Amino acid sequence: MNQAAIEFITARLQEGHVIPYLGPGVLALSQGDSPLPGSPGALVGRLTAKTSVPHKIRTNLTAATQFIENFKHRKTVSTAMTEAFGGEAQPTSLHTLLATMPMIPLIVHAWYDDLPQKALRAQSEWGMVQGVSQAEHFGTWVHYFHADGSRVDAETTGKPDAWKTMLYQPLGSVWPARNYLVSDSDFVEVLTEIDIQTPIPEPVQQLRRDRSFLFLGCRFSTQLERLFARQIMKRSSEKHWAVLPEEPTRNEGRFLAQYNIERLAMPLPEFVAALEQTAEASSSCSLQPAADCSVRHTATEHAVEA
Repeated sequence: MNQAAIEFITARLQEGHVIPYLGPGVLALSQGDSPLPGSPGALVGRLTAKTSVPHKIRTNLTAATQFIENFKHRKTVSTAMTEAFGGEAQPTSLHTLLATMPMIPLIVHAWYDDLPQKALRAQSEWGMVQGVSQAEHFGTWVHYFHADGSRVDAETTGKPDAWKTMLYQPLGSVWPARNYLVSDSDFVEVLTEIDIQTPIPEPVQQLRRDRSFLFLGCRFSTQLERLFARQIMKRSSEKHWAVLPEEPTRNEGRFLAQYNIERLAMPLPEFVAALEQTAEASSSCSLQPAADCSVRHTATEHAVEA
């Protein structure tokens, strides 16, 4: 069943009908030991290593950063985040694969590293839209950036329409402008408006219509994780997938069922390897007689429906 689903997902990805939604777990694909924190727990450990934080909130990322912001300064949080994600790291095989796909209009990246940007630099006609903190950019929800990191001027709001791929980073990113949504107050501001979609960029709202989401390296164990995923995929397709090798928690199971997210119970490295192999086979198929490829594609669709 997983192989049939992977073949179907690959075909839909290559046709531009599936939106990859990347979480912090994608960093586990890095070769060797990644210098970047690959989970909220690892990140809060970095942030509290140099700053004294009450024991009861030391493992709570948003609460710990709020404490640092209140008793130190917002700049202290930003500096610590930049140090945490400033290590030299190369894109994983997944980032590279997605960057070379012929047609992916939107990639959602819900973590703070810049590996997707590094992978996309080999391409042209792409850009970024990143969430920004109201503490630093009051009255503004997102900033747009060209592929070279330069800011998109307010007068050229139509420019993103020309991008073949938009990288949406709702939590911000270390590059190019070190924007981070990470503290309690950052998220409170967003959550007061997200139900009516105000913080979700209009181009993202347009690109998600009738498209499915593929969640990779994501968990939905906290309310914040579920809320962002739900609001970002609102008014999209009715079918989605999530690579989730671990047994879902009760709340995760409910979330998956409620939003028709099919769980692929396999390790992420195994899924990515299968995705690469299927994509390569699909490219080879394009060189074969059309009838042979059509029969194979139809068989896959029937297997997924079954």
